[in-house]
Order: sequence, then C-alpha cells, then structure tokens
Amino acid sequence: MSFQDIFKSDFYNNITSFSLLDTMIALVLALVIGLFIFVIYRKNFQGVMYSETFGISLVAMCMITTFIILAVTSNVVLSLGMVGALSIVRFRTAIKEPMDICYIFWAIGVGIVIGAGMIPLAVIGSILIGIILLVLVNRKHNDNPYILVVTCANDTAEQRMYEKMGQYVKKHIVKSKTVSKMGIELTVEIRLKDMTTEFINQLVNLEGVEQAVLVSYNGEYMS
Repeated sequence: MSFQDIFKSDFYNNITSFSLLDTMIALVLALVIGLFIFVIYRKNFQGVMYSETFGISLVAMCMITTFIILAVTSNVVLSLGMVGALSIVRFRTAIKEPMDICYIFWAIGVGIVIGAGMIPLAVIGSILIGIILLVLVNRKHNDNPYILVVTCANDTAEQRMYEKMGQYVKKHIVKSKTVSKMGIELTVEIRLKDMTTEFINQLVNLEGVEQAVLVSYNGEYMS
C-alpha cells in the first residue's frame, strides 16, 4: 500500500467520523453561553457608543470557534490544513474599548473548550467570569475623575479660578494649557470633594472666566 493510499484512507475515513448529536449539543451549548456573554457585555457596557453588532458577533464567535475545533479534533490532516488557512486571516477592525478584548477572548475560549468536549469547564468558567465582571465593572466609585476645561481672559482670572476651584476640589492635575492672544484655555483633571458640580456655575461668574466645561472622564477620551 502506497503512502497516497494510506493518506486517502485515513483522510476519508476520519473526515466522516463525527456524531451529529454531539455536534448539535456542542453548537446549542455554544449558542446559550454566547448569549450569556452577550447579556453580560450589554449590562456592563460603559463606553461611548454601544454596538449591537459587536454583541451579536460574540455569539457567532462562540459557535464558529466551536465547530472549527470540532472539525480540527476529528481529523489530524484537517487540523494542519485549518492552521494554514487561519494563519492568513487578518483582522483590521480597531478595538475601541479595552474590555472588548476580554469579551472576544472569552467567546473564543468558550468555543475552544466546548469544541474540545470539556463542557463542565465551559459552563462553570463562564458563570464565574460573568459574576466577576458584574461585580468589578458595576461597583460604584466614590472618587470619579472629571475633566474641567476653562477659558480665562488673563493670568489674574486664572489665579481666581484656581482659588475658587480649590474650595471644591481635593486634587487636580493640569493636563494642558493653551495660551493665545484671545486668552488662556486650561484642561484640568479634577477629583471633587463632595461629588457636586455646582461650583462650575460659580467659576463662570468669576471676573475674567469666560467659559467652563465639565466632562466625565474615564481615561478613554484623552491621554
């Protein structure tokens, strides 16, 4: 028997040796856990713009990874070809939210584990990860940072602004300062003492302060 005969025999015999019932169970379970990941993602989302298509892609990612792993584990020759085929795939979509990477790896990991037949690990691991994300992401912060953008007419107005701001702010860091003939524009990261924003109205009423803008800051709008 030649090497070609051995290759054909092994390839065609193993490529059809899969259980339809096991495949359906794995895909249905991947769908259920993928929907669970989607719900956790939607509940924990705190970014600028929510993307429904990204959440749906997490579900699809679980199922797609599952049947790829099922195919890979059923045949050695097919697994080598699959590695070569997937190595040329390039994803160029920018990840805007750092947490999105976590959900992508979670969805892919679940698909790999289910495709490998370790169903209890996929279920228990997903439940624990979901609980941890719910607790950590949704915990309340009592020291939320803000970005304060103030436009002053001159140095004297800037000094008045700092004095008034010091009464309501426990910590501040100057992020940028732009000086022009039109005036001075300051961008300051601040942390409030009592989490009230009423002092912005008082800043605007100061002589020489032309404009004051307060923006909620989570580290993703500017560096």
